[in-house]
Amino acid sequence: MSFKIKKILKFLNPSQFNTSTSPPKKYNTFEGVFKPTLLTILGAIMYLRIGWVVGNAGLWGGLTVVLLSVSITVATGLSIASIATNTRMGDGGPYAMISKSLGLEIGGSVGVPLFVSQALAAAMYIFGFREGWLFLFPEHPPLLIDFTVFLVIFIIAYISASFAFRVQYLVLILIILSLFSIFSSSLTWESNQTWQDWGDFSNISFWGVFAVFFPATTGIMSGVNMSGELENSRQNIPIGTLSAIALSTIIYVILCWWVARAAPPQELINNYTILVEKSRWQFLVLMGLLAATFSASLSSLVGAPRILTALAKDGVIPWGNGLAKLSKNGEPRRALLVSAGIVLLALLLRDLNAIAPLITLFFLLTYATINLVVLVESSLGLMNFRPTFKVPIIVPLYGILGCILAMLVIRPFLSLVAIAIVLAIYLRLVSLPKEKRPADVRSGIFTAIAQWSAMKVIQLDLTNVRAWKPTFLVPIEDGSQLLGEFRLLLDLSQPEGFLQLLGIVTNNQGETLSLQLRELASSFRHHKLLTTISVMKVELESEGMIAALQALQSAFFRPNILFLRFPDQASDWDQLLPVFNEAKLLDVGVMLLGLHPSAGLGRMEVINLWIRPQLEDLPMIERLEKGNIDLAILMALRLSKAWKAQLNIISVIPKEEDRKEADNYIKSLRDLCRIPATANNLIIVGEFPNCISQTPQGDMDFIGLQSTPDFHFVNQIITMTGSSCLFMSDSGSESALA
Repeated sequence: MSFKIKKILKFLNPSQFNTSTSPPKKYNTFEGVFKPTLLTILGAIMYLRIGWVVGNAGLWGGLTVVLLSVSITVATGLSIASIATNTRMGDGGPYAMISKSLGLEIGGSVGVPLFVSQALAAAMYIFGFREGWLFLFPEHPPLLIDFTVFLVIFIIAYISASFAFRVQYLVLILIILSLFSIFSSSLTWESNQTWQDWGDFSNISFWGVFAVFFPATTGIMSGVNMSGELENSRQNIPIGTLSAIALSTIIYVILCWWVARAAPPQELINNYTILVEKSRWQFLVLMGLLAATFSASLSSLVGAPRILTALAKDGVIPWGNGLAKLSKNGEPRRALLVSAGIVLLALLLRDLNAIAPLITLFFLLTYATINLVVLVESSLGLMNFRPTFKVPIIVPLYGILGCILAMLVIRPFLSLVAIAIVLAIYLRLVSLPKEKRPADVRSGIFTAIAQWSAMKVIQLDLTNVRAWKPTFLVPIEDGSQLLGEFRLLLDLSQPEGFLQLLGIVTNNQGETLSLQLRELASSFRHHKLLTTISVMKVELESEGMIAALQALQSAFFRPNILFLRFPDQASDWDQLLPVFNEAKLLDVGVMLLGLHPSAGLGRMEVINLWIRPQLEDLPMIERLEKGNIDLAILMALRLSKAWKAQLNIISVIPKEEDRKEADNYIKSLRDLCRIPATANNLIIVGEFPNCISQTPQGDMDFIGLQSTPDFHFVNQIITMTGSSCLFMSDSGSESALA
């Protein structure tokens, strides 16, 4: 290989010449999401069928077809944005979205047909390119055109996605020039053509026109497929996808108006190249058509291997270990070879008309499932579903119904075939051996069902509940203790939490305490909070707590938070120390309430969350996980929402030089934990007790509990803050990052 050739290849793909494995390139919003999504939407249907749509449906009918089609993809795009802002997206795009929520079985049953459809779509776009090329050079052999285009696309995709995205810049320029050629035509401002408002639909129905046009709007996954290689998927996917949908919609609407003024309806119906013939520079529009189909095929061939790689990593498909391996520069080349094989086989078939609608139907099934994810997760109200981009529940509901409608309109019988294929794959996956798999929201669904059922039948045989939610064990010696804490416990538990009231009797007042607890439990249930009660007679209060913690480990709702009260005397504190130790051994979090004797719950308007910055030289995720702050963050977020209170995040650092690192830590924590933007940050230099006077007066302070809690320290903090405090210790099962 000559020096010049090596230099050129090194420029196109420099990582190929590195001897060590390098991390894959990360793409921004424009390059990784917006551009491929826009170029896939603006495809052959825009150039060859938009006139036919308006010719059959009229201007207003055509606009109705366009906007109805777009409304389904807008709903799906909004659902995609909501999911993307709720989690750190991994590889696999739509498959990752579905499998993380509804499980690998459902994700795989949709993901496998989606991968095949993505690969077959590449072949379809190559056929579209061939038709445009033959318009220019009718003497060229069709088979040679197909294989030449396939080879070029394969080489580009094989080099790297980065190179493919560079090529798409040229494609984008050609499409822009083609649109300029169309809109600069004289008929844009000089046209005597009277358009038809509504078509007579003599040859085809409104829904038939809709079925032809709708595939033009199904390119919104091109950017989502790159989820594992984006700089910040939580930002890149929502902004890139929604902006591409918005811009493409504007272009389609303007083109409907343009073609309505370009020719009479009959000519629009019969002449598929009306945009070419009526444009200012016909050659530019033809180049735009070729570029659009070329780019769509390239995007499909770049996206399909990434879905296959994610399926392989999760063991959804056979030979997953081999297909999941990446090249040195992070490219899924083994999966690309499989994808290219499917494309090549489809090209040899020479005609995909029979299964082309099936491809669209698989895309629609994927869209419907993504909408279902948002509908299910938002309906359950789980703590792990806290998207920073929230959508009303009507959006995913409309998306599901719209996808079902589109499927029935396009091909009713093939829709049943598509559903049967997905169902067959699902049944195959659920029959496979159950290995340890990533957690998903299905456990949250089962938990929600169990909670509803437990209001009637307390004991249910359900295990492996994953979705974290507060399950309090609240020891009570006197029912009057709980009256002052009723509102606090209610706000910390609602809407999906669970209270286990544990009456501890050390005298002969057991019956009285039972009556009090039943009354209190009834009050909690009145507020739709699942509550159970039990009473234990013991010699020492600490013995009852330890026995309850041990006995409830196999309970239907295992307690994950032990709610304790700060005692008035140091002698009582000594009895609590064994309880702290037992809770730690059993992985139960501890919440110690220090109720200020004068302030009580105060105004319930200001919450101070004290966070100790982790300044070690570790990756940010590891630093956040070391902080023992997950329970404090989750409970502070919950209480601030219930109280509609101002949340202050307060950190203390020993020296001024640590301020920048501490500020970066807090910013990362806020982003990863989706802490509302209205929360305030405050970093103070000094010793913790001495800094309390410099903070805003709170109504409740959330503070980490020492590994060996000290009575005098806790008492000092309650006094110095002048407010009630909740001292927290994590159980290890909760995560503010989830």
